[in-house]
Amino acid sequence: MGEPIGPPDTETRWDANAVYTLGSSEAERVRLLRQADELAPASQMLLDRAGLRPGHVAVDLGCGPRGVLELLAARVSPGGRVVGIDADPAHVAMAAGFAAERGLDGVEVMAADARCTGLPSGSFDLVHTRTLLVNVPEPVRVVAEMVRLARPGGLVASLEPDCEYELCHPPHPAISRMREIFPVVFARNGADPQIGRRAPELFRRAGLADVEVEATVRVFPKGHSRRTILLDLVRSMRPQVLELGLAGGAEFDELDAAARAHLDDPHTVVMSHPFFLTWGRKPA
Repeated sequence: MGEPIGPPDTETRWDANAVYTLGSSEAERVRLLRQADELAPASQMLLDRAGLRPGHVAVDLGCGPRGVLELLAARVSPGGRVVGIDADPAHVAMAAGFAAERGLDGVEVMAADARCTGLPSGSFDLVHTRTLLVNVPEPVRVVAEMVRLARPGGLVASLEPDCEYELCHPPHPAISRMREIFPVVFARNGADPQIGRRAPELFRRAGLADVEVEATVRVFPKGHSRRTILLDLVRSMRPQVLELGLAGGAEFDELDAAARAHLDDPHTVVMSHPFFLTWGRKPA
């Protein structure tokens, strides 16, 4: 459909690490790659509602080192195109390498700010984000950009967590302490850990029609990589935890070890925080 999208027509760039609380360490990149598999079932559910067909054009904002590039490519091929956007040049390189290794035809990855991509308006049949709105300090600007990029009649869709509610039974003081630390550090740069519940409102206020929302949760058995997601996220933020004086180094390590030991018990029940699947259509 049409000519290649091409690179953004703006030189606007931003420091991803300045707003992304979880940082850009190798461990965080590995976690993001693993997360693509972990969240694939929920992403499949969301994309099933998008009505993508061969020949369509889709963009994944904040794709990280992988995102949903292969899921989108499978739906728009043959003849379609997929654009991945990320602000971190290291993630852009990894995502481009991933697409090349998988032989994903029609996939291109670019460095740009999701709040102001510089891409042409009305270019995409689907504009998608996954765990992006939860990480940026100005999600309203991202949603506005998503709407701008969608063609009239096109779909805007997001998969975003809401981190207030999750379950660990029986409870453990170390996990309770980590739950107290997480929102303090995560929201330090203006990110909203409860963005999932707000996404439908943001979509409606941005002018989208037929906004719908679903939520999904899972119970993770012993050995599942998402079972320790809270601890993994807080571990990624360890430098900020120490900087803010929320815990000392030795205390942090003791909390982490005790919490992981509790989650390693197969009798401990762990239920994820909900993920909100939100989608709406740009008026024709």
